[in-house]
Amino acid sequence: MSKKEISSGTEKAESLTRKSTAKKPAEKSVKSKKTAPVKQTKSVDKKKSNKRHVKQISEKKRKRQEAREQKKLEAAKIRAEKKQRKLEKKLDAKQKRLDRIAAMKEKRAEAREKRRERRDMLKHETKEARLERKKEERAAKVQARVAKREAALADKRAKREHRLKVRAEKRAAKNDKRHAPGFGGWLAAVIALGVTTLALGTMMTFGWLNMNGMEADMAATHTESMYELNSIVDNLDTNLSKARVANSRNEQVRLLTEIAIESEMAETILERLPMETQLTQNMTGFINKMGDSAQSMLFAVANGKKLTDSQVATIEHMYKTNLELKQIINELTANTNGKDMLAAMRGKEDSLMYVTFGEIENNTVETPKEIHDGPFAENIKKVTAKNLEGLEEISESKAQELCKKYFEDYDVTNVTCTGETSAEQLSLYNVTLTTPDGEMSAQLSKQGGKVVEFNSYKDCNDKNFSVERCIDIAEDFLEDLGYDNMKAVWTSENGTTCNLNFAYEKNGVVYYSDMVKVKVCEQRGIVTGMEALSYVLNHTDRQVGSAKISKADAKANLHSGFEVESSRLCVIPTDGGNEALCYEFYGTYEGSTYYIYVDANTGDEIEVFTVIGTQQGKALM
Repeated sequence: MSKKEISSGTEKAESLTRKSTAKKPAEKSVKSKKTAPVKQTKSVDKKKSNKRHVKQISEKKRKRQEAREQKKLEAAKIRAEKKQRKLEKKLDAKQKRLDRIAAMKEKRAEAREKRRERRDMLKHETKEARLERKKEERAAKVQARVAKREAALADKRAKREHRLKVRAEKRAAKNDKRHAPGFGGWLAAVIALGVTTLALGTMMTFGWLNMNGMEADMAATHTESMYELNSIVDNLDTNLSKARVANSRNEQVRLLTEIAIESEMAETILERLPMETQLTQNMTGFINKMGDSAQSMLFAVANGKKLTDSQVATIEHMYKTNLELKQIINELTANTNGKDMLAAMRGKEDSLMYVTFGEIENNTVETPKEIHDGPFAENIKKVTAKNLEGLEEISESKAQELCKKYFEDYDVTNVTCTGETSAEQLSLYNVTLTTPDGEMSAQLSKQGGKVVEFNSYKDCNDKNFSVERCIDIAEDFLEDLGYDNMKAVWTSENGTTCNLNFAYEKNGVVYYSDMVKVKVCEQRGIVTGMEALSYVLNHTDRQVGSAKISKADAKANLHSGFEVESSRLCVIPTDGGNEALCYEFYGTYEGSTYYIYVDANTGDEIEVFTVIGTQQGKALM
C-alpha cells in the first residue's frame, strides 16, 4: 500500500513515535549539558589537590635536601676546623721544637762563652786573686748551706707551733662544750692559755737548742779541719826533711810528689777554717808556692835532670819555714777547744785562733816573691785599655782582613770570625785561621784591631834554631803586628820551644808594665803563640822624669853578700796601679838568683824576686 493509503491515525501514531524518540536524546543532551559543569569542577579540585600534595611533597623534599646540605656543610666545617686545629697543633709543636732547639743552641753558646770567659779569666788570674775567688766561693757555699738549714729548721718550728696551737684550741673548745659558763669555763680558758704558752716557750727553747746544736756541729767540723791541717803539716815536715838529703832520682820523685799533693791538701783545708783572708794570706801563699816549686822540681827530676843549687836552697827554705809553722799549729791544735772555735766562728779578734794566725801572718811567713817566667810576667791591673784610646772600632770583616795581612806568612787559606768575647777591660773578636798545617786562633781588639792573643797548634819536636835566632824571629813578628821598640827581657826553653818576654823600651828605660809574651817553635823557626794583654792595657806615653840618685848609690843600699851581675834602669808596676822608676839589679846570693829593685828617687828597696824551678830561665840585659 502506498503512503497515501495509510490511514491518518496510523500516520499520527508513527509521527508521535518519531517525535518522542527524537525528544529523548535531546533531553538527554540537555541534561548532560546541565551536569557537565559539575563534573568539570570536581576534576579541577582534584587537580588542585594533587598540585598541593605534590607541592607539599616537594617542599618537604626541598627542606630535607636543604637539611642534608646544611648537615654536609656543618660536617665539612667541622672537618675543616679539625684539620685546622690539627695543623695549628702541628705547627705549634714544630715551633716549640724549633724554640727548644734555638734555646739549646743559645744555652750551648752561653756555656761556650762562659767557658771561654772562664779560660780567659783563669789564664790571666793571679794566684792571689785565685785564692781570694776560691775563698769567696767556699764562703758563699757555706752561707747557702747554713741559710738552707736555718730555713728548714724555721719551717719545721713554725709547723710544729701551728700544730700545737691547733691542738690547744681544739682542747679548749672541748672543755667549753663540756662545762657550763662560769668559773669552770674561765678555768678551762686559763688552762688552755697556759698550755699554749708552755708549748710556745718549749718551742722557743727547742729552737735555741737547735741553733746552738748547729753551731756546735760547725765548730766540730772546723776542729776536725784543724786536726787535718796539723797532720798534713807534720807530713810535710817529714817529707821536706827527707828531701833535703835525698839524692836518688826515684826517692826525689816520690818525695816531691807527696809534697806537691800535701801542699794542695793543706791549701784546701786552710781555706775551710773560719778565718779572715788577711790572716791566712801569707800562709796560703807560702803553701801554694811550695806546691808549685815541688811540681817544677818534680818535672825536672822526672826528665833526668839534677836539682840545681837554687832548687836545693829552695827546699831548705821550705823546710825551715814549714818547721816553724808545724810548731805553732801543733801548739794551737793542742790548746784549741770547742769554745775557742766558736769564738773564732763569731769573729772575735781576741780568740786564740785569731791571735795565733795573726802571729803567723806577721812574723813566721815572710818570703821573697818567687818567679818562674820573668819579673812582672803576671802583672795585669784593672785599668782601661790605654793603648787603644782614641782608636776607631772595627767590624768583623775588617778583623778578618787584618788577620790575612798579619799572618800572610802562614799560608792562610780561610779566615772566619767566630764571635766576640771580653777579657779584662777589652772587647775582642775571635778569629779562626785555616792553614795547610791546621787551624790557628787569634783575638783582635774591636777598638783599633790590635792582635791581643794568638795561638797555633803546631808540633815542635826538634831544635833547629838557637835562642838568639828565636829572639830575632819574635822581634820581626812583633814589628809586623805594630809592636815597636820591644826588648827581650826574659827567655826560657821548654824542650823545643823558646818562651820570650818582651817589654817596651824608650831612651834605655825598660817599661815592665808594657809586656808582650811570645812563643817560638825551635824546629820550624816560627811564632806559635803571643799574648799582649799587659801591653794593650798599659802602654801609653809617660813622663817618668830622671833618677835622683845614681846607680852606684842605689847599689850601695843592697845586701853586702849580694853579687850583682847586671843592672839597668826600668819602670815597674806597684800596688794601687801606680809605677815607679827603679834600678834593677840581677845577681846571686848563696847560690840563689835574685832580682832586686831599688827606687831611683829614694834609694829604698821596693821589690825582691827569687828565681825558682829552672836554670833555663834568665834575664837578657
